[in-house]
Amino acid sequence: MTILVTGATGSVGRLLVDELVAAGAPVRALTNNPAKAALPGGVEIAEGYLGRPSTLPAALKGVDTVYLAPLPALVDDFVAHALKAGVRRVVALSGSPAEYEAQGDPSGWHYYRLERAIEDAGFEWTHLRPGQFMNNTLDWAESIKTEGVVRAPYPEAAQTPIDLADIAAVARVVLLDESYTGRKLMMSGPEAITQPEEVELIGAAIGRPLRFEELSPEEAIAAWAPLMGKETAEWLVDGFRMMAEYKMAPEPTVLEVTGREALAYREWAVRNADAFR
Repeated sequence: MTILVTGATGSVGRLLVDELVAAGAPVRALTNNPAKAALPGGVEIAEGYLGRPSTLPAALKGVDTVYLAPLPALVDDFVAHALKAGVRRVVALSGSPAEYEAQGDPSGWHYYRLERAIEDAGFEWTHLRPGQFMNNTLDWAESIKTEGVVRAPYPEAAQTPIDLADIAAVARVVLLDESYTGRKLMMSGPEAITQPEEVELIGAAIGRPLRFEELSPEEAIAAWAPLMGKETAEWLVDGFRMMAEYKMAPEPTVLEVTGREALAYREWAVRNADAFR
């Protein structure tokens, strides 16, 4: 039966399409711009977007299983159309904050809402809960190129970032193996690493010494608020505070599900060195 990949040209979705094609699975890709999608041959293309629910009935026709990209604000529209189309299984890209919401922390509300909507609708489900993405550190590229410096709060905060390709590899296995139904898979990279350590590894990858400069929480909020809004900046800074106080530990999910180790940040930095040069 056909698998619909929503967000098929997004950061994880595009990688997942390649994974499924390599596995010989029948794939339909939901994309807003088919002409620019550059999807592999043999992939059925459905023009549309989760943010345009009117495009979903055609995309969902004849679909058994859906990989659901995270758009919590419109999940109810997806649920209504998927139920009408007879979709049986949904593998949702959620996030580790969903667990915090389940424990009373409102920071994970959006992911928690996504998960609850899928479960309450009666689909067979699996939730993928990655933490921080390694790609997030691409935001440092400009300051590294121009100043050789990264500025951020809480240098002692230890994260366990994950590569996007590892998320896609896990999603491929889960979509094709129904034994993961009903599971919430916490996902991470293979190590706990601080921001100064990441900066050092980027420097080694590009052959250039870099500096990490600590910002106070107030300085970080002031610097980030114009880019993402004050509320989001405060939430992000508070997340770093929590990671400084409560050290994160790596999750073994990538190895357990795919049979190979998750990519380490050192190798990610080497593979993405050109972005920082």
